[in-house]
Amino acid sequence: MPEILLHYIWEHCLWAGFEQRTTDGRKVEILSVGEHNRDAGPDYSHARIRIDDREWVGNIEIHVCASDWTKHRHHLDKAYDTVILHIVRTADKPVYNSRRELVPQCELQYPSDKDYLSGLFDAAQQMDSAISRIGCAEQLLREPALLTEGWRRTLLRKRLDCKRASIERLLQITKGSWEHALYISLARNFGFHTNSVPFEELAINTPLSYLQKHRNNLFQLTALLMGQAGLIQDDEQMVKEYEFLRTKFGLTPLDASIWKNARLRPQNNPVLRITQFAQLMYQSEALLSKILDTHELKDLVPLFAVDKMGRSSIDILLINTVIPYKYAYALHRNDRKQAEQAMALMDKIAAENNTIVRQWRVLGQEVKSAADTQALLHLYQNYCQHHECINCEVGYKIFQDKQLKLF
Repeated sequence: MPEILLHYIWEHCLWAGFEQRTTDGRKVEILSVGEHNRDAGPDYSHARIRIDDREWVGNIEIHVCASDWTKHRHHLDKAYDTVILHIVRTADKPVYNSRRELVPQCELQYPSDKDYLSGLFDAAQQMDSAISRIGCAEQLLREPALLTEGWRRTLLRKRLDCKRASIERLLQITKGSWEHALYISLARNFGFHTNSVPFEELAINTPLSYLQKHRNNLFQLTALLMGQAGLIQDDEQMVKEYEFLRTKFGLTPLDASIWKNARLRPQNNPVLRITQFAQLMYQSEALLSKILDTHELKDLVPLFAVDKMGRSSIDILLINTVIPYKYAYALHRNDRKQAEQAMALMDKIAAENNTIVRQWRVLGQEVKSAADTQALLHLYQNYCQHHECINCEVGYKIFQDKQLKLF
């Protein structure tokens, strides 16, 4: 059974009229299914349920098998500590959150008629916009192996080549300075999608050389970046320090309205992210050299260990900035061995969890690491969305099979 079908059954209350119980026998009443979350994190937020006589408000996660919870590494992710009920088709094992607390599970009960479910699946496919853009979804459901490991590696390399092109554009802006280009790219990725553009503007409007003049003073670095972002609030000492630095360097701050705060998790608040970025600048002298000279993931991770920065956030920086820079610099020096080693680091990073990746999982695709997720993101964004099926290995195979059947 595809996971999307369970989502459809849950969201459209097709479980109504069936008794629901947790795997340990407690009665479950579903008061509100919650809101479908299409970003990273649990599948449904703000749900309301009652287990026996106690009412709960929180998040719902849905999987076909309970063991998928561990496969997707939710037991290590604090974002899933708010899950109040794990909805599954088959509860093949108990699951725990990052606090090692047992998560209540319910094997969802619903109509079992195969024709009825088949009709539901067609409706569910239409409901989900991402799957509807994957033209070979039906074929992949029947034969997941159509998407080969070789094609995935090619897609990963293509994605890194796209990131390399972006780095080369930054090198033009910074007049060939790899260190300055890295600073801008890191800043952009500290925005974590929602505030990536404001963060990039902050870095461009606050040259690295100005930060380097005050690298040994964390307070000055923070005041300079917070002031330039237009986000200094009720700290008179920081306001005074920023005014001194602004006058010294002839700077103009950004308009605070460009920063987005709505619907952000606390850890993505721009004030916190800018504070963390200042800390990274403070503790990371010669960061580019350290990145280029470090070849093991276990040694790269500590370079980005700043206050309240979780491992998943560090992984995002490694995926989107650090590894692409190592890859691009290796090719700049015509060192293909180092480029391959940089690409291989993706295999050692946990798989990303977002809407697009979840759709590929629904279609039976195994997702083990960031190498897989980056490849599948590139496939969806550059082939599926633009109907470039004939240029995709999967689409071409399907086309060939259809041609053979005609003769």
